[in-house]
Amino acid sequence: MKNFLIVSLLATATLGSTSCNSKKEMNENNEFNYNVEQFADLQILRYKVPGFENLDLKQKELIYYLTEAALEGRDILFDQNGKYNLRIRRMLEAIYTQYPGDKNNEEYKQLETYLKRVWFSNGIHHHYGSDKFIPGFTPEFLKSAIVSVDEQTLPLANGQTVDEFCAEIFPVIFDSAVMPKRVNQAHGEDLILTSAGNYYDGVTQAEAEAFYDAMKNPADTTPVSYGLNSRLVKENGEIVEKVWKVDGMYSPAIEKVVYWLKKAEGVAENEQQKAVIQKLIAYYETGDLRTFDEYAILWVKDLDSRIDFVNGFTETYGDPLGMKASWESLVNFKDLEATQRTETISNNAQWFEDNSPVSPEFKKDEVKGVSAKVITAAILAGDLYPATAIGINLPNANWIRADHGSKSVTIGNITDAYNKAAHGNGFGDEFIYSATEKEYVDKYGDLTGDLHTDLHECLGHGSGKLLPGVDPDALKAYGSTIEEARADLFGLYYMADPKLVELGLLPNDEAYKGEYYNFLMNGLMTQLVRIEPGNNIEESHMRNRQLIARWVYEKGQPENVVEMVKRDGKTYVVVNDYEKVRELFGELLSEIQRIKSTGDVNAAREIVEQYAVKVDPELHAEVLDRYRKLNLSPYKGFVNPVYELVTDKNGNITDVVVTYNEGYAEQMLRYSKDYSSLPSINE
Repeated sequence: MKNFLIVSLLATATLGSTSCNSKKEMNENNEFNYNVEQFADLQILRYKVPGFENLDLKQKELIYYLTEAALEGRDILFDQNGKYNLRIRRMLEAIYTQYPGDKNNEEYKQLETYLKRVWFSNGIHHHYGSDKFIPGFTPEFLKSAIVSVDEQTLPLANGQTVDEFCAEIFPVIFDSAVMPKRVNQAHGEDLILTSAGNYYDGVTQAEAEAFYDAMKNPADTTPVSYGLNSRLVKENGEIVEKVWKVDGMYSPAIEKVVYWLKKAEGVAENEQQKAVIQKLIAYYETGDLRTFDEYAILWVKDLDSRIDFVNGFTETYGDPLGMKASWESLVNFKDLEATQRTETISNNAQWFEDNSPVSPEFKKDEVKGVSAKVITAAILAGDLYPATAIGINLPNANWIRADHGSKSVTIGNITDAYNKAAHGNGFGDEFIYSATEKEYVDKYGDLTGDLHTDLHECLGHGSGKLLPGVDPDALKAYGSTIEEARADLFGLYYMADPKLVELGLLPNDEAYKGEYYNFLMNGLMTQLVRIEPGNNIEESHMRNRQLIARWVYEKGQPENVVEMVKRDGKTYVVVNDYEKVRELFGELLSEIQRIKSTGDVNAAREIVEQYAVKVDPELHAEVLDRYRKLNLSPYKGFVNPVYELVTDKNGNITDVVVTYNEGYAEQMLRYSKDYSSLPSINE
């Protein structure tokens, strides 16, 4: 499971113009230039890879090969996010690189922004909110631009004319009623038929659920992750899975991923890491989900390697049923110094489990294999690029977590890039109530934010257990929100525990207040800047945060624990009793864990629909207006560094060097040229 930056709105730098000089690695003060570009509601940053130069040659070579394997999967995610995404991206790129007309024309500029958004979201729907983008250019302009470029560079279907191509594609781009949402979570609707994601074709939600329910054996204590690596389709009246594997669906891209994994296997740091890579290759070659579980177990147990990676079909947020996984990759190496913090947490995992406020029947008797580290990201790819999580806990299979443990990581250099880019953005001055709260946030916010991420990933996702016979998919569409709330609440509850001061993780018993205030302010108010007027909250992490904050606000009203007050016409969050807030976090954690452990889908539906979905339109309008005046972008992503092999005259590798001067469009076009092996139409 992934943890996205909880107070990310605080980590947004102000940019006065539409872009920075994306070719400059250093700014005028000879400091690393984190800011690259700003457009629409997006800000592009870059991140450093400190310590890479100190790795030995074999480790650098391993990172290089794993990076290449990561980048080869890019087209898979585009296609998973929507069946027309590859065709639309390639059409827009053809225009962008060949357009002979006036590029200062306003409609061309709007097309350029649209393309940049498609790159960012790996498709035509917003990466976070999942609504379809509304173009700022007209169909007439797009048609004229299409006919102005070389027809051979357009992604036409076999025998298709340009006019036929436009007739097929234009409704997808311009008609707001066609494929309006990538992931629909609205209660009472067919979530498959109303979602534009490309995980199903020709089947209804009821048919898909029945198909996978028929596969499951309630007595199986080690079930595979059914449907994780396939598209479910109806062909000739029969429902079948098209598995993503070598010689199966997405084979051209997967074959290249495997090629680079085999190169990485040859320079593995040790036999254990080599076995992990070999098993992942076997999974890609067979598509067998038992093999995937064997790979996941080997990966969890590989604790001695400095270099690590995620590569494959991993997270299920893009599937409205929470079963099918998007493709992603993260290549990284351990930050030895910063990992001391997470190792302290993982070494005390049993204490945290034993002292959790949840019912004893839902606790693990023995916490196994919890490992945690702070990592330095070397490359982001797939569903972790350009927007990325700041923390990850894997694998997701509950029985593997229970029997073999899990790996938890906090991505240190990504968090650092967010923080560095946020200096002086004015957000806190606008939304934090008083100097008291601002002192908590300014003094402790970065520290407590990192620590909450550690607790969320390392302990939260790894805590608790399902009761015997409970289906891991029992909570259906509400599963992701409940799981993220469970992990967040576990971290929040323990943020205020004296144990953290005792362990040296917090400097005093006041520091936790910085995270409590940030979290409640974000969940009650400021995350609304990510929602379009009139919309409900759809994304699981946002639902989780509002669920927690709204529940605590409502349950604490009799004692005025948390207030929303007006001052000079502006709304602010005020916390009157931090200790009581902690008690309420504990009460909610107990209930959320009960829902998870028992598979109580009705209770999950009730609590999510009551607290996590609806938006106060008056408060929403106020927050949007205040935020707009700050000239900030609510969403951020990254350009990757570039790795290059250095060889001698005989072709022997002598070094791998990393550079940071590639611009956003430059990188996206290079990726589309060098890592684009799938056909435009993948059936």
